[in-house]
Amino acid sequence: MVKVTVVGAGNVGATCANVLACRGIAGEVVLIDIKEGFAEGKVLDMYQASALYDGGPRLTGVTNDYSKTAGSQVVVITSGLPRKPGMTREELIGVNAGIVKSVMENVLKHSPEAIVIVVSNPMDPMTYLALMSSGLDKHRVIGMGGALDSSRFKCYLSKALGGNIGDVDGMVIGGHGDTTMIPLVSKASYKGVPVSEFLSEEVLEKVAADTMVGGATLTGLLGTSAWYAPGAAAASVVEAIVKDQKKVIPSCVYLDGEYGQKDVCIGVPAVIGARGVEAIVEVALTDAEKAKFEASVAAVRKNIAVLHELKAL
Repeated sequence: MVKVTVVGAGNVGATCANVLACRGIAGEVVLIDIKEGFAEGKVLDMYQASALYDGGPRLTGVTNDYSKTAGSQVVVITSGLPRKPGMTREELIGVNAGIVKSVMENVLKHSPEAIVIVVSNPMDPMTYLALMSSGLDKHRVIGMGGALDSSRFKCYLSKALGGNIGDVDGMVIGGHGDTTMIPLVSKASYKGVPVSEFLSEEVLEKVAADTMVGGATLTGLLGTSAWYAPGAAAASVVEAIVKDQKKVIPSCVYLDGEYGQKDVCIGVPAVIGARGVEAIVEVALTDAEKAKFEASVAAVRKNIAVLHELKAL
């Protein structure tokens, strides 16, 4: 029976756990939080809901007792301070670095073979921190951002096309930030046909721009970070691992020469399966996309430098 732990019972973590339960992705799901009774309450609510859809996996809610997470094959880290209106993901570095590092120590103490999915913001440096502070093999630490950003790209493409979102394909690479992500318009398609056959350059530029501020738009509307799409995106990465789907998902992964970059975690297409990151797919980029990717890497490196300044690494 596959066991998955979700750390952080806030909106994103609880949504992830609920998607895992509703879709039967794992046999056991543990939701853990530092707030007394919070995870237990969320899980009890999910259990009551499961009576309405013919049951689901075993669900456990825990207050800060990591021993209950022992033997997890996959761990999703969502804990940390969420964004508030006007706040950038980068401003969260100082607060969330200590949280992520502590969580990694605790989960690996009880599940040393786990594959870790990082959701906490700012996601790219937090993924790097999780990898470097733990000493895990690079294929076992994955940042979720690309899966979420790509789903937002497909959303805006489908709206512009007036078509079924299931017929739209598109990916976003680069950093998981409002100015660092790169929607690959050149690779986007609708029913297998390049979207440029249906949409003007002006419309496609707007789609890309809307995608890049997709998270900030929701933060402005909701007063806090989004949760349905981020939670579902994290669950989709878990599913690719648990079911060994060998699925290509844009993910924040450690580069060691790929795309001409080394010693950095950033979003690129990756094959996700039972071993975690099973391969990195190097797609051909236009000159403009290459320039944007290099700028994105430089921005992520600045945030990693902040981790060094804080002595978090």
